[in-house]
Amino acid sequence: MTRPTAMDEYFVHQIPELLPNVAVHHRHWRESYFYELHAPSGDGDAVFFTMAHYPAQERVDSLQMGRVAGRQLLVMKGRPYGDDPQTAMVPGARVDVVTPMREVRLWAEPSDGGIGLDLTWRARTQPYGLRRGTMRAGGELVWDQSHVFQSGIYTGAYTVDGTGYEVDGWIGQRDHSWGIRDHGRCPLWLWWQIQLDDGFLGVWHWELPNGAIVYCDGCWAGADMSEPVPVVGFRYDARWIGTDGQPAAYGEHGDGVTGLIASATFTLADRRVIEVDAQGTMARGYEPFHRGGLNLMRVSTSDGRRGTAIYEITGARHHCFFPDAVVEGTLPA
Repeated sequence: MTRPTAMDEYFVHQIPELLPNVAVHHRHWRESYFYELHAPSGDGDAVFFTMAHYPAQERVDSLQMGRVAGRQLLVMKGRPYGDDPQTAMVPGARVDVVTPMREVRLWAEPSDGGIGLDLTWRARTQPYGLRRGTMRAGGELVWDQSHVFQSGIYTGAYTVDGTGYEVDGWIGQRDHSWGIRDHGRCPLWLWWQIQLDDGFLGVWHWELPNGAIVYCDGCWAGADMSEPVPVVGFRYDARWIGTDGQPAAYGEHGDGVTGLIASATFTLADRRVIEVDAQGTMARGYEPFHRGGLNLMRVSTSDGRRGTAIYEITGARHHCFFPDAVVEGTLPA
């Protein structure tokens, strides 16, 4: 007998099953929050906070990671479902939605070698819902997800090893996603979120190992709370760089990589074309769990605007970014 949960009392069901059952029982099905904030200069600290639940694994976890005072940090906290699978809370971390799509509180208890935080995120743009995307390797689902992007302003503080850092008006992105993602078998995805004074430009882009495009969606969302404008075209050129600022090979585990240089052209549904040049450093690598990571970038646009960004590049055995990576399982082809 399946036991109802507190959330089963509400009008939230999408399939004829009790929560937290989902349409496809899959080990890698998850629903997650991803929040990022970074130094306004584009070359200092960057903090990332996640909260996710996994129905097939019956667990909830949270990551606090990033780069603070030049150190890359990562701590995971978690709990089993128990009798509360839906509350976004684990021992030592929680997410409180104050006003949906408008204000969220993030909290994590300081821990050795980790990042404690007490932050409030407030929306500065409208949310944008990306269309569902799917990728298979033969008959196996590797990726089948939907996402919501939204830019916001952060206030509060974060702490590392007893030292506190004030956050007052930092800009950053949030992402709410749900569905299947077998991270280690995804050949390449780009999650590029560009913050300008008048709004954000974001894209979620997937490729096969040979560079063929599987999926691309994104938007321009203005800080005036206007309706987001979809991205209908995206071209890019990006290269890993080393300590000397010159192109570097990722190798198997990215030992010689310290950052990224990239250019991109975004075409919007209203026919605007925005060209973006960016360069930055690795804020938090995903090694040894996955390849690639999150890069903190300074950006400039073809119409003279300047800003900051987080460029996430991750995947496996991609011909350009990870040609020498070793992963388990069959990749999409």
